[in-house]
Order: sequence, then C-alpha cells, then structure tokens
Amino acid sequence: MPRQNEPLSVPRATQAAFDAVVQITNDVCTRHLTAEYAELSRRLTAALARKRPSPLLKGTSKSWACGVVYTLGNVNFLFDPTQTPHLRARELCALFGISQSSASAKARDIMRMLRIVPLDPAWCLPSQIQHNPLAWMVAVDGIMVDARMLPRELQEQAWRAGAIPFVPDANVVQTAETSEDVASTGAISRLDD
Repeated sequence: MPRQNEPLSVPRATQAAFDAVVQITNDVCTRHLTAEYAELSRRLTAALARKRPSPLLKGTSKSWACGVVYTLGNVNFLFDPTQTPHLRARELCALFGISQSSASAKARDIMRMLRIVPLDPAWCLPSQIQHNPLAWMVAVDGIMVDARMLPRELQEQAWRAGAIPFVPDANVVQTAETSEDVASTGAISRLDD
C-alpha cells in the first residue's frame, strides 16, 4: 500500500501536461471539495504521467482533470448524498466545463489503465481509510482475514510490511520503514498480492 508521504515523481516529458491538469484539479478541489481530494488528484495525475505512453499527452487538460476527480469520486462515493463532501456527478462535471458522458468515459479509462476498483485502498481518502474494508484484508498463512481482528503483534508486522495503512488504535508515526522478518517470511501479504 503506497504511503501518503511519498514524494511525487513525474517524467520531464510529461511535466507540462501534469502541471496543467494539477492546476485545474487544485482549483476545483480547493474551492468545492477538500485538501484530501486535491492531494489524491495530484497523486493520480502523477500516476497517469508516469504511464508509457502517458495518456495525458492526448486530449485536453480539463477533460483529464475532470476524469481524475470523477475517478476519485467513484472510489470515495462523492456522488452519494449521504457522504461528506458530496456533489452530484453532473455538478462536478459542470465545475470543469465537461459533459458527464465525457467525464464518465475518461474515468472508466483511468480506472482500467491503473486497475482502480471501487473502495481501492490506494485511492481512498485518508480520513476514510479506517472505514474501508479492503484496506484491512490481508492473507495470513494463505487465509484472508481482517487485520483489525489480529493480535497487536501481527498488526504491527502487517503495518511495517505496508499491508495495512496503520495499526488500529495506535498513535504510530507512519514511516516508510519495512520489516525484514515479515518481508522475508511472507506470512502476511496484501489482498492484491
């Protein structure tokens, strides 16, 4: 599971396209959504910029920007009126000046290219990760379990291995450290490994 504090890496060849898309997503997310959406939008745009060939080099910046936020909205239930923040899909698209059908198609392309699924822990809002069941599914000796039900020692090993976002009910400083003993034994692994 990627750590939120990892620096963004964008190839020089796609830096201008990345910057153009991020300028638009930052503006919309800052005015209408949250800082979390803005940060995830930058990370998703960087992932698209690193694809070879980068899809950002074809099409308009505002269509990619809308597709990026629409994708994150799908993953994080932005279009569900019971969630906060909430926008209707057509309202989100209007903020970018893009039709809903174009935005939906772009989001579908992004999800396919990057293998993003609903509730994808890698693209979940950090404030909502504790409620995301997929973020906690790990294999222990080949059996799928919710890591929150494991003994604390195994939770800590799973966290150090990057299999879960944090140790539940702990104020652990999240660093990029890894655990050699967990990595070498392979006893705990992510659901998608």
